[in-house]
Amino acid sequence: MNRTTLSLLAAVTSLAAVTGFAALTAPDGGTATEATAPARLPVERSSLLCPAPATSDLAETVYTSYTPQSGAGAGGGSSSSSSGGGSTAELRPSVATLRGPADDAGKAGEEKKDGKDEAEKDGSAKKPPSDKPVVSLKQPGKPVGAKASGSAAPALVGTATGSLAPGWTTQQTTTVSAGSGRGVLGVNCTAPDTDLWFPGASIAKDRQDYVHLTNPDDTGALVDIELYGKDGALKSQLSDGIQVPAGASVPVLLSTLTADPAEDVTVHVTTRTGRVGAAVRGAGDETGSDWLPASADPAGTLVLPGIPADATAVRLVAFAPGDDDAELKVRLASATGTINPAGAESLRVKSGMTASLDMKDVTKGEAGSLLLSPAEGAPASPVVAALQVTRGKGDKQEIAYIPATAPVTERATAADNRAKGSLLSLTAPGETAQVKVTASAGTEGGTQAVKMYTVKGGTTLAVSPPVPAGLKGSYALTVEPQSGGPVHAARTLLLPEDGIQMFTVQTLPDDRGLVAVPAAQQDLSVLGD
Repeated sequence: MNRTTLSLLAAVTSLAAVTGFAALTAPDGGTATEATAPARLPVERSSLLCPAPATSDLAETVYTSYTPQSGAGAGGGSSSSSSGGGSTAELRPSVATLRGPADDAGKAGEEKKDGKDEAEKDGSAKKPPSDKPVVSLKQPGKPVGAKASGSAAPALVGTATGSLAPGWTTQQTTTVSAGSGRGVLGVNCTAPDTDLWFPGASIAKDRQDYVHLTNPDDTGALVDIELYGKDGALKSQLSDGIQVPAGASVPVLLSTLTADPAEDVTVHVTTRTGRVGAAVRGAGDETGSDWLPASADPAGTLVLPGIPADATAVRLVAFAPGDDDAELKVRLASATGTINPAGAESLRVKSGMTASLDMKDVTKGEAGSLLLSPAEGAPASPVVAALQVTRGKGDKQEIAYIPATAPVTERATAADNRAKGSLLSLTAPGETAQVKVTASAGTEGGTQAVKMYTVKGGTTLAVSPPVPAGLKGSYALTVEPQSGGPVHAARTLLLPEDGIQMFTVQTLPDDRGLVAVPAAQQDLSVLGD
């Protein structure tokens, strides 16, 4: 068998392992391989990891888990039509579950200052995960909810297969009414990865920022954490080779990794072996707390969607991981068009260094999104970026984070929405776009609702999204671009309490529910030794 044939079969076999669908067909009357457009087929397995929710006994956590119906939220049944290939793949229904990890050290109430070997010291890594799922999803199109109280709620590890895998989304929303960790902490549970960037963390004196590392696999992961401040890499002797045992979760206090204080820090998480889910929990004495998810991959152009209209302070933090400095043009996409914010029109980010820009109340009462692109005449040097957004003032202020996010290419979902307090931001940085938004049934009842929106090019459309008729419980919002240019999306959840403007913002990256599988056409009868 020649090398070309071996390479072809290896590629098809690899894709089949991901999607569960691949076939080798012989072309009629010939031996040549004909290239055809790849089919878009649904994934058959998805993994999600949720960090331990909180350290406070006052914490109340809500989980909402959801998989859109086939046909992107509006159809029914258990099949999903592929695009480009013209075929239909039948998916058997299955149960998607999220359980606590094997390691009790992952509980939020037991956050460790040093993640190294903590799980091995008390033997907790040997404990099996709970057989009882915290969240169990039964069918596409119907969200389920679960609740947990106090600081003992663990990190969660979960898998969805079959018809529940494409687009599976879980939102973790925690409310802490008092204390240094007060606020609404919201995060989309994430897929495991090997390389993650978190610009916008802090190791200032008034901050207690942790990076949570969760390992979904049956073998241990070895993790390195690099910290970068305004002058470059921060010296550390503890951040290399952090062990995260199989099925375990390990929180690491960032300030224990270095003796160098820094207000704005970029955290880089990489794995030497295995993979992890990671998120940074930022907490300040005066500003409350929230989760900082990973930024989109380094790129020369970035979009940070969903700055609330009443933001009292916005701080941009960016990092250039490449060899070249980045000269960035900073623009705000508002409801009426794209503007250059006065006094914050540009930002220079030196290679290997973290840069920040205080944009104050840049939205001026009108919701918007930030657009970063190379300055005129400058090369497109890759950067990662995030926003720290503040609502309220004094002892009533509250923070949330908005990382740069990729566009919604086919579909994206925000799982936890309420009858009141949910706001949806849709940004079209280029051409005008048409977008369909589907509100699912509620976790305890209701009928789905669908609405179409037009987002003019260069603007941000901020709306109160559709609410299911007869809603009981929480519900999911699914966003699907229909035509026009790229769309970036974010959802804000407003849950004020005792005069504090508590809120959280989640961006909506594409759910990657479909994967391109090339159609392999090869006459196997002619394969030789």
